[in-house]
Amino acid sequence: MEFFQWLTDIGTRYVAELGFEVNGETVPFMVLLLLGTGVFLTLRLGFIQIRRLGHGFKVTTGAYDDPDEPGDVSHFQALTTALSATVGIGNIAGVAIAIHWGGPGALFWMWVTAFLGMATKYTEVTLAQKYRDVEETHGHAWDSTVSGGPMYYIEKGLGKNWKWMAVIFATLLGITGFLTGNAIQANTVADTMLNTFGIPVWATGLLTSAIVAAVILGGISRIGKVTAVLAPLMAAIYVAGAMVIITLNIGDVMPAFGLIFSEAFNPTSGVAGTGVGAFLVTLMWGVRRGLFSNEAGQGSAPIAHAAAKTDEPVSEGVVALLEPFIDTIVICTMTGLVIILTGVWNERIPTEIVLGGGDLTYVQVDENGHHGAAETPPEIRIDGGRHLDLSPEAARVAWHDVAIEEFFVDPEMTIPFTGTIDVESSLAMTAEGESYPSLWAAAVESGAPLTQEGFRRGLAPVGDWGHYIIVLAVLLFAISTAISWSYYGDRCANYLFGSAAVLPYKVAFVIMHFVGAVLPLAVIWNLGDVFLAVVIVPNLIALILLSGQVARETKSYFEREPWRENEIKHKRLKESGRL
Repeated sequence: MEFFQWLTDIGTRYVAELGFEVNGETVPFMVLLLLGTGVFLTLRLGFIQIRRLGHGFKVTTGAYDDPDEPGDVSHFQALTTALSATVGIGNIAGVAIAIHWGGPGALFWMWVTAFLGMATKYTEVTLAQKYRDVEETHGHAWDSTVSGGPMYYIEKGLGKNWKWMAVIFATLLGITGFLTGNAIQANTVADTMLNTFGIPVWATGLLTSAIVAAVILGGISRIGKVTAVLAPLMAAIYVAGAMVIITLNIGDVMPAFGLIFSEAFNPTSGVAGTGVGAFLVTLMWGVRRGLFSNEAGQGSAPIAHAAAKTDEPVSEGVVALLEPFIDTIVICTMTGLVIILTGVWNERIPTEIVLGGGDLTYVQVDENGHHGAAETPPEIRIDGGRHLDLSPEAARVAWHDVAIEEFFVDPEMTIPFTGTIDVESSLAMTAEGESYPSLWAAAVESGAPLTQEGFRRGLAPVGDWGHYIIVLAVLLFAISTAISWSYYGDRCANYLFGSAAVLPYKVAFVIMHFVGAVLPLAVIWNLGDVFLAVVIVPNLIALILLSGQVARETKSYFEREPWRENEIKHKRLKESGRL
């Protein structure tokens, strides 16, 4: 535990330095790189995300599929595998975290990131297809015939002199696979099951680890088959629940969109501080969580798309256009609307404050209400339920990094607590010698529990079961995401060390899944953000330098229209019963 906390502290401090100060706020270069690359590629490719979106839907239907073309999975299975990695916890917990800290306006910047990300995703997937390695056969079920991704187009597209950057990327993404695509998923499932059913995090971790292991040992073919069922199923359940809530609150939908747009450029301070209404804080939280949600520019999804059966790189690139659209513009918007329409984003909710829990932190609150991290104190004195020392330098107990205003000893929150919170023993002790391992307070929720509360309230008119949709969605989303990310990681291991490294990587991946389930939420998310901020750099450099090749491939593809020949062959095979 101490090691992971130390690593994330070092990493977050280091990454925070990779930026510049504007009005007291740090703007990370990650934000500039992602948005700048997205703008450049959008203009370089003539707004490809608008002009060719329809063609992407057509290719995905399978109308142009040719089973004799090289690859491991169909266009649809490649898309669902990639979507299973992107449509996940980022849509449930990530949106909630963005709104928690950035306010409703953060959703607007998630949309911007997604729109620009469509061009980025198209570029990286087209390159992944163009420079992939295809073998005739593979020796084991857990291995694959296709290997592709940024490490391949960096080395082959830019030349051998750039191999060092390809190695750095593969190393970083392999580590990121353990975190953002694995540990964060396990952590959110464990946190949700603990809050909903009281199931210990270790028990949930064991169960989900076993499920992930059973699937990923079957290789990309089994992964593709599982995600082809899981991805549409989980999306349908989640979207259906959200649509019911939106329909029940249809009169408030337009005002909600108005709030999103107004808060995007002129944010106000919400229950979590919302950066004290700082525009840059709102923008950065939207971009960060937008990237985590749709992964455009990260270089992960191209690995899945590289396995698609096709000999036309652009045909898979247009399929990849759909990912940010489906993931962020459609599904994340529904999550955001549920949170805003039900009002849970700006409320404090009766919560059991487990003094030894992973969601408990310590903050300082300045005269403007800005919350900042504080050194862990030995003890904190409480009088009449409130912090005795309210000075800006004093540490206060916080839940999800937001200071708690009043503590109670009973669930009904009628008896204020007076005494000392001893940090080392994780106990609240009174002068009379009574001790409590947990207290109660009106606290701010974040992550999946916030979305869960939104679904519970939103579907209350039809029964007290809406929160179980999130439980099911979290379970399906997290498992499918981890399954897909295991493939991304093992392709990195294959590139670095050869096929002999694939099975050891999968075993380590399963072990890390369990570790992620039992670590605190803040540690996992922060550590994931650190590696995410670094891994995008070599990929974005390659995309910019190779954008001319993508532009030429695109022009050639749409001039030749090779899909028409495939469509004829596909119909013939279907009529003969071969499909």
